[in-house]
Amino acid sequence: MKLAVSAKGKGPGAEVDQRFGRCPYFVVVDSESGEEIETIVNDNVDSAGGAGPQSAQLLSMHNVDAVATGNVGPNAVNALKAAKIKVYTGATGTVESTIKSFKEGQLSQATEATAGPHSGLRR
Repeated sequence: MKLAVSAKGKGPGAEVDQRFGRCPYFVVVDSESGEEIETIVNDNVDSAGGAGPQSAQLLSMHNVDAVATGNVGPNAVNALKAAKIKVYTGATGTVESTIKSFKEGQLSQATEATAGPHSGLRR
């Protein structure tokens, strides 16, 4: 399964970004092997609006099956559901530690938002 992790940098050692739609990168890994497939630059970081749904569309274009992040807003979770991308929240630490947590079933599968609308905006 292709798992995208919201990240502040590139590669497995990057710190997880708690924001889904406005994270600078998505590190995509094979959830079985933990090997990195690609790093996707998220151009939605500074979007005026719609960052969550646009980020969901970006992941859909890369055929991602699931995403691990800290939190996800209501518009993003609905867009991810529509794209049939599973959402796992509670990710912390590095991309590498998040993959381990995912494999061990320690992340929560989200069916609803875990953050309010526009909560990822930098203030």
